[in-house]
Amino acid sequence: MSSAVGPNARRLALIAGNGSLPGQIADALAGAGRDFKIVAIKGEAEAATRQRASAELGWGEIGRLYGFLKKTGCKDVLLIGGVSRRPDFASFFSDFGTLKRLPTIIRALAGGDDSLLTKVIRLFEDEGFRVVGIKDVAPQLLASSGVLGRVQPKKNDWRDLELALKATEKLGELDIGQAAVAVGGRVVALEGAEGTDAMLERCAELKRIGRVRAKGRAGVLVKTAKPTQDLRVDLPTVGPKTIELAVSAGLSGIAVEAHGALIADKDGTLRKADEAGLYVIGIDRTKMSGAFEE
Repeated sequence: MSSAVGPNARRLALIAGNGSLPGQIADALAGAGRDFKIVAIKGEAEAATRQRASAELGWGEIGRLYGFLKKTGCKDVLLIGGVSRRPDFASFFSDFGTLKRLPTIIRALAGGDDSLLTKVIRLFEDEGFRVVGIKDVAPQLLASSGVLGRVQPKKNDWRDLELALKATEKLGELDIGQAAVAVGGRVVALEGAEGTDAMLERCAELKRIGRVRAKGRAGVLVKTAKPTQDLRVDLPTVGPKTIELAVSAGLSGIAVEAHGALIADKDGTLRKADEAGLYVIGIDRTKMSGAFEE
């Protein structure tokens, strides 16, 4: 799909969950002259996002959401930001449009996270909307390939990076998570339902109690998209807090998938990593075999 950014592009609906990314995307769209509306998810979107939103709708107001999109002429939809919980079925009964679509919605809520998001996309497409991704509207926010900050990974970092990358591939095949940590040639943590932040906190505790032993700073967090993931939604994301938690866990660096991962507050994140002596690298799967042989 070609880039949809431009003054003559179709009006976009930015459906915003939690975190700072919706605001960064809105800034990028505004800077590119894109015509867009923000729909804040009630109970999820940050206060700053809600202030910029044209509508704030709850999970049970899917019918009203479709009505808003059609009324405002939004043809394209971008889903961005975190979602901390699934819909409350009881909230569906206040919206006739939701009730009418309830059998389809219930089917969409079955399965793992990846299948859920794929079905959510299909729900929008069945209503005549086009779901786009970050690469279509703000590709500059995606991680590029190579070392992204001033700190370079050392030669012995590549073994841990390769191991953690293999672990994320296995996790993705099972639709479990997007991240893994390897230290000293062994995988010490896999991301589950708790998310990346909680996994890193667990790593810090493992090091504190001596279950993970390393001289000085060692190990890497690798975060990648799942092998069959639709890259229009739920891209792996790192940000300033990820840097803080990686430092607390005693890691040497962070690796994310080039062109398939987001860096929230990119300048601030890389600056924090540089100050902490932590490397950040964008890994290109097609070139990794050569890199591991260095």
